[in-house]
Amino acid sequence: MSAGWLDDDGLVTMPSGVTLRGRRIGATVSPADFALVLTGGPLPAWPHRRVDWPDFWIPRNRADALAALHEAYRRARDGERVEVMCLGGRGRTGTALAAIAILDGVPVGDAVGWIREHYNRHAVETPLQRLWLRTVR
Repeated sequence: MSAGWLDDDGLVTMPSGVTLRGRRIGATVSPADFALVLTGGPLPAWPHRRVDWPDFWIPRNRADALAALHEAYRRARDGERVEVMCLGGRGRTGTALAAIAILDGVPVGDAVGWIREHYNRHAVETPLQRLWLRTVR
C-alpha cells in the first residue's frame, strides 16, 4: 500500500514518486483527500473539482482542465490522496493521468505508452485525446 490508501487498486506512481488513484465513478474505494471528477453524475462527499469533459472527447475548457490537472498534481505532490475519475475510468481518466505524468516529467510523446503501462492498457481511448495531450504544459 502507498499514499495512505486502504488498497492499491488503480494507484499510479509517477516517475517522481507522486501517487494518484485512477478509477471509475461509483467504484467503492476508501475516501480521498481530493477528487478530480471528469464526468457528470454523483460527486464524492470529500473535496473535489469537476471538469466539463464529454465522454470520448476532450475538455470543453482547456484552461479550466489544465488548472484542475495542475491542482490535482500539486495536491498529490504535497502528500494528499488524490483520485481522478470518469464513467469508465479509462479514457478521460487515462488522458488526465497521462497529462499529470507529463507535468511530472514524462515526455509528451511517451505519455500514452507510459500511462498504458502503469495504469490501464486501454487508457487514452481516442486520437483526439492523444492529440490534446500535446497541449499540456
